[in-house]
Amino acid sequence: MGTGYATIMYDSEAVVSEGIGDFAACRYDGVEIGLGKAEAIGESTLRDLLEEYELDLYCVMAGWLNTEEDLRAAVDGAGLAGSLGADFLGILPPPRGVVDDETFADWLDRIGAAAAEAGVTPIVHHHFGAHVEQPEEIRRWLDEGPDNLELLFDTAHYYAYGDITEGIERFADDIAYVHLKDVDPPAEFQTHVENLTAGKKDYDSIVNYIWAFTDLGKGDIDFGEVSETLDAVGYDGHRTIEIENQKDHPLVHAKENIDHLRSVTDR
Repeated sequence: MGTGYATIMYDSEAVVSEGIGDFAACRYDGVEIGLGKAEAIGESTLRDLLEEYELDLYCVMAGWLNTEEDLRAAVDGAGLAGSLGADFLGILPPPRGVVDDETFADWLDRIGAAAAEAGVTPIVHHHFGAHVEQPEEIRRWLDEGPDNLELLFDTAHYYAYGDITEGIERFADDIAYVHLKDVDPPAEFQTHVENLTAGKKDYDSIVNYIWAFTDLGKGDIDFGEVSETLDAVGYDGHRTIEIENQKDHPLVHAKENIDHLRSVTDR
């Protein structure tokens, strides 16, 4: 069990020149990286960096599943994730209305088969405005997806659809990996959630949800309570902090976020 940090605030060049070193300096244990960045950096370079800084690779997150091309990238990405020693291949479901249930089920099966062959666990990321969004949809696709499919539980993406601690308890047997992310909801936040849930092509709602994400401790989520609940249900996996709206001074945010987590937990 370790604490990781996602590279979402660093482009591929900055991951190499700054990011991995930043995470090591802040005493993180591991890293999550997007598939596109991993491919741009290159398997050999990324492996050498992780070894040099003694960081584990927790998850390679594939891109949004919008097209068959995206699907092929995720299927191929399973092999790269396995070669790099990652524990998980992350799956971002299609935005609402992009594909039907039958197509999505087929895509999950194909990714699951590729992940099994590569020796990594496929994890579905429930996400606002996506094909897997609300608690009932999470349950459905975990039940109907491939046998090796597990859940990436994201605190900020669950926030809009139910009590986070109840969500952890509900999906305790399915959670394989956790994103720790805070949310500071703007005015009319629930209206934006309802628009996305209804499948509206509402870019204002998308932007408002994205910009609600903030540093740990700056929003509504109690991460001491989250940690206690994870411990109580017996979760002993990795927990990765994901920050995406603080582009300036990323090292400062990497340090501030792990400091906050440590201040409210025993991690």
